[in-house]
Amino acid sequence: MRRLAMLPMSQRERKVVFASSLGTAFEWYDFYLFGALAPIMSRHFFSGVSDSIAFIFALMAFAVGFAVRPLGGILFGRLGDLVGRKHTFLVTILIMGLSTFIIGVLPSYATVGVAAPIILIGLRLLQGLALGGEYGGAATYVAEYAPNGRRGLYTAWVQAAAPFGLFLSLLAIVVTRSSMDEAAFEAWGWRVPFLGSMALLVVSIWMRMQLHESPVFEALREEGRLSVAPVRDSFGQSGNLKLVLLALFGLTAGQGVVWYTGQFYALFFLTQTLKVDNDTAYGMMAIALLCAVPFYIFFGALSDRVGRKPIIMVGCLLAALTYFPLFQALTHYANPTLEEAQNTAPIVVSANDHECSFLFNPIESVRFTSSCDEAKSYLSKAGLSYSNQNLEVNGLASIQIGERVVMSFDGAASDAKWQRLRFQSEIQSALKQAGYPTKANPSTMNQPMVVIILFILMSYVTMVYGPIAAMLTEMFPTQIRYTSMSLPYHVGNGWFGGFLPTVSFAIVATSGNVYDGLWYPIGVVLMTLVIGVVFVRERRDVDIRRVD
Repeated sequence: MRRLAMLPMSQRERKVVFASSLGTAFEWYDFYLFGALAPIMSRHFFSGVSDSIAFIFALMAFAVGFAVRPLGGILFGRLGDLVGRKHTFLVTILIMGLSTFIIGVLPSYATVGVAAPIILIGLRLLQGLALGGEYGGAATYVAEYAPNGRRGLYTAWVQAAAPFGLFLSLLAIVVTRSSMDEAAFEAWGWRVPFLGSMALLVVSIWMRMQLHESPVFEALREEGRLSVAPVRDSFGQSGNLKLVLLALFGLTAGQGVVWYTGQFYALFFLTQTLKVDNDTAYGMMAIALLCAVPFYIFFGALSDRVGRKPIIMVGCLLAALTYFPLFQALTHYANPTLEEAQNTAPIVVSANDHECSFLFNPIESVRFTSSCDEAKSYLSKAGLSYSNQNLEVNGLASIQIGERVVMSFDGAASDAKWQRLRFQSEIQSALKQAGYPTKANPSTMNQPMVVIILFILMSYVTMVYGPIAAMLTEMFPTQIRYTSMSLPYHVGNGWFGGFLPTVSFAIVATSGNVYDGLWYPIGVVLMTLVIGVVFVRERRDVDIRRVD
């Protein structure tokens, strides 16, 4: 096994790994763009509602791409197990690339009205379906080409392609933004990275068309032993269904939340809570991502020697133990002025608990007008941490900032518009007096330490994500491998991971503590850790290329 691990890839193997990985990177580039540009796109495509609701709608449009990923995994997984891996992931990359290009030319709400957000959400659905089929195809294809004892190494290149796609998307945004003024980027420049995906699409399709079908799949087809009903065989048989559930709850759910906490939630925390300007945050994130990419390969290769399960479980454990101190350290190094203000002038909301609502309402079906809701809504949108104090009697809520107290207002009152302006003016004055910054100060920011913390968060991602493709492909038989592995992967990543920003935001808005959103990923990670350690078997020595 060790001698095999030292042998270089053959020319054919390099071509398979490179084409599969590069296509995956381009597809993830397309998918990530929307998340990074969600605030700007909310103003262009959801401008018919308030700014705060528009942003939530944009986040939900981003999330809908994750919601349909399991369906895409089943749809294209079935196709891949019926007609082949190669043709299926040619279709997925074509759908993804064309959808992204159309977003770049899609008219805004101001031009075509409600048709704009409807078409946008439809394109996001297509992107989610395509991405749901892409990963299983690329991972299965590479794994079936890889020799025994090197599957972790070979498939790790596919894993590294996803964060590289994120790096490319951040780089495209930073380069485009820096080449024009902010007004031009806001007006039309944001479309350039979407339009640029067409060039990436052409290269990806050309490279993948040079590939041949998986030899394992070809052998099964020649012998007439392909599954005629991959979905039924994957989820209708108790033995395989048990493996699917173990893969979901014992592997991919935890892996998914570690992935999105280390990359998307960390970026959201930097820009929305710590008030770091977008260019600086994207730049630091891009550096950390680039530094982390080689570790996907390292942990993939290491899993060929020590096993996939130990590395994934250690990554989950480290994440659960260190998320709180790491995010608190981000505050300390990225915005020390904010940290000092929180310590010297903590914010306290005093209100009757019966008047306080759960503030997450993405379709604006309810108006939050109580004085408690108005107070908490303002603070949570501003990314400010606060504690709650219950008042036994009814009355207007108040916000204490250091020594100063600001009275809230009844949002349903006849003079609510005037009261809101008065309230916002007094709050801003009180925050300024207490030393709360409106933006992170670059001169006090320790950027090297922020990059190091981001790198640590991403190192956990490399531990749980680097070996996951090899482990999933080894759990299922060849006839139904594409279908069986796609569903748990995309439920774990698309649902448990993809909805992390939305769920965490709701938790923070309710509790007031900006760090409480971390309880969601920590809870999921601990579930995966327990189930994975107790029930999931290590299978790195299985020969998945055998067809008998």
